[in-house]
Amino acid sequence: MSGKSKFTIGIEFGNEIVTALLVNVSNGKCANVEEYQYTHGIITDKLPDSNIELAPGWALHHPRDYITALKRIVPKLLKGNNIDASQVIGIGVSFADSTLIPTTEDGTPLALLDDYKDDPNAWPKIGRHTAAKDKADRITELAADRFETFLDRYGGRINAEWFFPKVWETYDESSSIYNAADRLIEGCDWITWQLTGVESRSITAAGYKALWSTVEGFPLETFFSSLDPALANVVDEKMSREISPLGQKVGELNEEAAHWLKLNPGIPVATGMMNNQAAVPAAGVVEPGNMAILLGTRFVHMVLSKKEYRVPGMVGMVRDGIIPDYIGYEAGQASGGDQFAWFMENAVPEEYAKEARRRKISIFEYLEEKASALEPAESGLIALDWWNGNRSILVDDDLSGLILGYNLKTKPEEIYRALLEASAYGTRKIIETFIASGIPINEIIVSGGAPMQNQLLLKILADVTRMEIKVADCPHSSAMGAAMYAAVAAGVENGGYATIQDASQKMAHLMIKTFLPNNNDKKTYNRLYSEYTLLHDYFGYGHNDAMKRLNNLRSAILEKKQR
Repeated sequence: MSGKSKFTIGIEFGNEIVTALLVNVSNGKCANVEEYQYTHGIITDKLPDSNIELAPGWALHHPRDYITALKRIVPKLLKGNNIDASQVIGIGVSFADSTLIPTTEDGTPLALLDDYKDDPNAWPKIGRHTAAKDKADRITELAADRFETFLDRYGGRINAEWFFPKVWETYDESSSIYNAADRLIEGCDWITWQLTGVESRSITAAGYKALWSTVEGFPLETFFSSLDPALANVVDEKMSREISPLGQKVGELNEEAAHWLKLNPGIPVATGMMNNQAAVPAAGVVEPGNMAILLGTRFVHMVLSKKEYRVPGMVGMVRDGIIPDYIGYEAGQASGGDQFAWFMENAVPEEYAKEARRRKISIFEYLEEKASALEPAESGLIALDWWNGNRSILVDDDLSGLILGYNLKTKPEEIYRALLEASAYGTRKIIETFIASGIPINEIIVSGGAPMQNQLLLKILADVTRMEIKVADCPHSSAMGAAMYAAVAAGVENGGYATIQDASQKMAHLMIKTFLPNNNDKKTYNRLYSEYTLLHDYFGYGHNDAMKRLNNLRSAILEKKQR
């Protein structure tokens, strides 16, 4: 690369915030970061500007927020940096999964049209939308009855948050919306469509959330017609069988989008990605042997392999879905940072909050300080990390959190540490399952916002897993990964890279500080992990379904109160 430095832009659409990075292609340094919080946030109670109430489990976005975010933050990236728009050689996009957007033929979301805006099914259903659970369960049952091979790729169970349960829910509740939708599309693909004018379908979205594989494609029409005859041709009528590989240029920035972003038209736009998978190359994980863990509201564990293995409880296995030429496996914990946030918001006494304010530190910092002073097992507590169900290895949304060992002397910091330890035990369970299935894991690299804020969590992770924990030196790892793939889409001829391995080698960086296991705590943590495993198996494998019975009772009461 000669002359002026080249840059790519990576844009991460989260559930609540959009983050854009301007990244130097030669060294991965971030020249600027801009964020935008959705004006309408996550819509869970009523549709905007109406009195139309949403049922429990619904979670929507306002589609206008996506374009507003682009207009607000991307133009700011170049300001004050003495960087010209001509130096931007590529744009990459990642998106929270799975976000279903029903649109017209030209990509207009139905939610923006007067004829459909009063129907909740016209609005983008985001990853936190779990109201289609009955549809997910029926898809799972039917796939098992038909011995569908795709079920093995998703741990034997389809999740309510994924693409087709939401599609079926849309048809079942609002056939008029389903029929009016010329296209049903994932959020990441909709954004690249708006930027380029070219509709494309991302391999990560299709593979991890829409039951597609490189060998089998989508499920057969007979499978969809068994769900409902109206869905038989959903793929050909409302989607596409042409799947775009990662790092491909799906189009170029068109005139309208260039005007929005204050960039030059013609800039290559890369295939869209899901946020989880985009974070992997940003952590420097581009070949087998290492595990990338994205620590956010949830914890997501991703590994690579040349060979195909059946791993119990994984929630996705896609060839070329993370790094080309490798099979990308995804597992995860359904609650992570949000579990800790729940505790801070609901179970910390005012005297702790007052002391944190007096010392001008956050309540997280204060609790971490007090919890760090405790020895493993000192609290007498052990927890199950199922505050939002279990993704891996049980793949069961109906499980719930548990803390065992309370007494009248139990302190908030002891509970907090028990929750941190439970997350580490859940990660160890996932790691052991991968290794037992034939996939080696020699190193762990974590990324996301949580590692920068929670050093105690990283220490406990190292102690419990008995592995060194390395940390990616960028809190916005999904946006960084999108920027890396943008450099690949730009190509060597434009100052980018030929492969994601080349891009990651130059653009991914790890923090100097790592976290090593403390051998003094090995024996204690092994004993605690054994107790965790007993509870995990007892409640997770049906020996005692108390959690599910309680959930059913709760649901019945809530349903009765809403009548």
